[in-house]
Amino acid sequence: MSKILIIEDDNDIAMIERDYLEIDHFTVEIASDGLSGVDQALRGNFDLILLDLMLPEMDGFLVCRKLREQLDIPILMVTARQEDIDKIRGLGLGADDYIEKPFSPGVLVARVKANLAQYQRLKNSCKEMSDKITIGPICIYTKSHRVFVRGQEKELKNKEYELLLFLVMNADVVYSRETLYDRIWGYNALGENATVAVHINRLREKIEENPADPRYIQTVWGVGYRFKV
Repeated sequence: MSKILIIEDDNDIAMIERDYLEIDHFTVEIASDGLSGVDQALRGNFDLILLDLMLPEMDGFLVCRKLREQLDIPILMVTARQEDIDKIRGLGLGADDYIEKPFSPGVLVARVKANLAQYQRLKNSCKEMSDKITIGPICIYTKSHRVFVRGQEKELKNKEYELLLFLVMNADVVYSRETLYDRIWGYNALGENATVAVHINRLREKIEENPADPRYIQTVWGVGYRFKV
């Protein structure tokens, strides 16, 4: 049974999220501010975290950054903010995905299940892969989730690593944003193209010599992305 931590200062929203997750047999705990959320998350052995951005004591952005330094479990931002800059900032700090308020409880539960399932699939697939995958200057150590480019280690967030591994394992195949979202995040895209675009851009910053003119992670205009061998 998966264990979920909800970090949310609006008690009514937190209760709704908890009730629907418990109906689906998740174990749920709630933290009502950023400081206690970080403390519970680091002590509680959780499988996934639902993180509100507007929190007292410590905002969700800082909470996300602190948690990502020590945890590799899925972190889903839950936000009422509509600005793309907030989504980009949160994803850049290591959040795996975001859900906008207001949302239907059914969508929330589905997104939680999809992220958990995809996380488990990645862990299982890495056990079956070669310990080391090398394409050009990029070397991926699948057991330790470490990535080196031209001999220099690059720090990749969860979904950055998953996206790179998927593209490398399917080199020269072009994937649309919607397909990548479905494959990496495990859920129908529903217009969440910003998530994929942010992760592609951050990968280019870490992998490419010239991110503005990428050699490996290429855009195929009007179609999607590919990893070019």
